[in-house]
Amino acid sequence: MLGDILAKLTDETTAVEAILGTGDLALLAAVRDRASSEDVGLAACVTQTVQRYTAQASDEEWVTLMGMLNRAQDPAAACLKRAFEYALRG
Repeated sequence: MLGDILAKLTDETTAVEAILGTGDLALLAAVRDRASSEDVGLAACVTQTVQRYTAQASDEEWVTLMGMLNRAQDPAAACLKRAFEYALRG
């Protein structure tokens, strides 16, 4: 599911919809700020952040994510939100 979302992230509208799907409006503002500071589009920022998350997250972080995904109604949105929360913390 997450792969499907990332494959569709070709424009800002799709990126905004994906972020709004997490139910966290503050996250959208944070992602926009991050995209602006990195001088990339919103869709590229989302894709790059998730790619960094998958490459850099610790084993403990993955265990935490798996638990969240098991309880989530929308696992892809939960993963996207967690990836950004992780990136924004670091």
